[in-house]
Amino acid sequence: MPHSVQRSNHDAITPLEIGDRLAIRELVDAYAHCADRRDAEGQMALFTPDTEFLVFMDSQNPVPTQQIRDREGLRPVFDALNAYEATTHFNGQSTVTWGPSSATGITYCLAHHVAVAGDKRSLMIASIRYLDRFVKVEGRWYFEQRKLMVDWIENRPLTGG
Repeated sequence: MPHSVQRSNHDAITPLEIGDRLAIRELVDAYAHCADRRDAEGQMALFTPDTEFLVFMDSQNPVPTQQIRDREGLRPVFDALNAYEATTHFNGQSTVTWGPSSATGITYCLAHHVAVAGDKRSLMIASIRYLDRFVKVEGRWYFEQRKLMVDWIENRPLTGG
């Protein structure tokens, strides 16, 4: 028999857990949506006021490239996406370890960034893993900590419109 991935038994999953898991996935997807629409305010609102956001441009290096320790500090990070003509974030598989008021998760993402320099366009694709701690506050889920781990980056010329 082939090796299989460890999966949870969902026979006893409660309606509360189902709703929370859906809300957490919507939170993760809202982050990508806001990034691609350049909605920094909406993106910031997904985080707790005392959030921690850590960027690891090399996921093999244990020292973060960037550390932000509050919601307002996220603004320049999210505004930096304005340097690109367009971005598209594709969220892939995710794993969540759920609790009724807190959870942890890993989400894989391919982030596409279109840059323009004169008449040249290029595409940068980053393979990202987000390592998240979520917290439920007054019935809503937020990012309490988000680690952005860049596993690899590819740059290539972009042709066509």
